[in-house]
Amino acid sequence: MSPSRITIQRPDDWHLHLRDGDMLRAVLPETSAHFGRAIIMPNLVPPVLTRADAIAYRNRIVEAVPASHNFTPLMTLYLTEGTDPDDVEAAYRDGTISALKLYPAGATTNSASGVRDFEKAMPVLERMAKLGIPLCVHGEVTDADIDIFDREAVFIDRILAPLRKRLPELRIIMEHITTQDGVDFVKSNDTNFAATITTHHLIINRNAILVGGIHPHYYCLPVAKREKHRLALRAAATSGDARFFLGTDSAPHTDARKESPCGCAGIFTANNTVQLLAHVFEEENALDKLEAFASLNGPAFYGLPVNEATITLEKREDPASFADKIDTAEGLVTVFDPGYRVYWHYAD
Repeated sequence: MSPSRITIQRPDDWHLHLRDGDMLRAVLPETSAHFGRAIIMPNLVPPVLTRADAIAYRNRIVEAVPASHNFTPLMTLYLTEGTDPDDVEAAYRDGTISALKLYPAGATTNSASGVRDFEKAMPVLERMAKLGIPLCVHGEVTDADIDIFDREAVFIDRILAPLRKRLPELRIIMEHITTQDGVDFVKSNDTNFAATITTHHLIINRNAILVGGIHPHYYCLPVAKREKHRLALRAAATSGDARFFLGTDSAPHTDARKESPCGCAGIFTANNTVQLLAHVFEEENALDKLEAFASLNGPAFYGLPVNEATITLEKREDPASFADKIDTAEGLVTVFDPGYRVYWHYAD
């Protein structure tokens, strides 16, 4: 029988989009209320390219954290073919950044400045390997002739596997994996290769987007895949394997942008992720593995201490309630709906 009350170290989010300006100020408290730290994505417009950019963005984030919240943003730089290795090294050595982010050009929201010719990025990647700087990877090819549901598997074969052979010492996080292929590739590597898994990819498969009409609030990139892949992700997340940890990829877009003729990719899960994870891990009879996935494995990979604070969740007879919309100056943002009731609450 599953326990009805669990206490874990405070979680971290190892993949988060906060945007900027009014949107940042509206959505940040939804993360800082629940998480101690988060890896902040650099795909602003214009992107966070340099140490100076990262410092300025971090300052804007820190200013937006509510006074009662204890939250640390972990900054990243957007890797381009022109990224300066010396600037990267300086930013890492003084603690400004925790990682770099690789977007193949055109792979997702605000990725136009990403890498097309990986050979041009090698000087930076070689410096990162030497210094132990982690590389966060959006693992999809963008070739027009590759089916969108196959882009992750093809990226592994064409880009990631050769990169591992060329720079085996480079610390890599394959973000938001969505396939059995991704799970298997992580397992085939050593401990300097890891992967994040999102909350929503543990809960939905591609039917959620397409059955009974098009449901834009379940559309994200990488897109949700077949049910067999969702089950593989669940098995990986609940296994206790230190190479898998939480990265929500929580990504706010206004309803107007999500529900437009060309809707944006992204799912917002910042405010209900922890309780949804408790539900998922209970379903998998793995509540004893939740702390590893949400709170321990990420800090271990990044070489950071575990958060000292703890959180306690308890299962009650009445369902938990979550705000279904976040009101921002730019418009309403819809919160991810898992499609079922959740009975895990934060303990008083």
